[in-house]
Amino acid sequence: MKRLISGISLALVFAANASAQITYNIAGVSDYRYRGISQTRLQPALQGGADWADSGSGLYAGTWLSTIRWTKDAGGDGAIEWDVYAGKRGSIGGDGGFAYDVGVLGYAYPSNGLHPDADTLEVYGQLGYGTATLKYSHAATNLFGFADSRNSGYLDASVNHDAGGGWIVNLHAGRQKVRNHGNASYTDWKAGVTKDFGFVAVALAYIGTNAGRSAYASPANGKFTGRDALVLTVSRVF
Repeated sequence: MKRLISGISLALVFAANASAQITYNIAGVSDYRYRGISQTRLQPALQGGADWADSGSGLYAGTWLSTIRWTKDAGGDGAIEWDVYAGKRGSIGGDGGFAYDVGVLGYAYPSNGLHPDADTLEVYGQLGYGTATLKYSHAATNLFGFADSRNSGYLDASVNHDAGGGWIVNLHAGRQKVRNHGNASYTDWKAGVTKDFGFVAVALAYIGTNAGRSAYASPANGKFTGRDALVLTVSRVF
């Protein structure tokens, strides 16, 4: 994980020195949901990141951070998730055909103190056509602190439909399989809308899961972190 972080950090530094295209993003969310599960004990989070992309080759790399609470709930420590990723995008069959995206994503949880460690490495592949995508993510390590969970997988499908007037309809469904932890496997879904107002983009989504309470209830207060909820996001890319 540390090698992955160092390698992508160096790539971003090199890209900046070469005057490559870099964008930055910041966001505030009413509840940080990842694959339907709250990472913040149903509380708000602050998030931000940076992305580098080369339109000619399709190569990209980036980093992203968010405040979290779940590592403390799991008996560890830490309050930050730090993601780093790199990959390649392109098209199959020319313009108007299928699009692909393959890459690697590392999730780091500094000072999490969990055993097994919460840090996770996934490889992923995605196919897209029009506004629809199908993606599979495969865990090359234990998954988010679950013991003996290497080779877990997440399959998800999304549609982001332009409804006109700057409104985007967001639909999503996914299935998380946690290897050797059947009670932790679940399905999640999302239906929402996004509106770009120029200075900020605002998204409102209804998110739910069929996750088991025994695996996803917060030890801190017993709240079920996979319960259905409306989530508000305010973000800006610059």
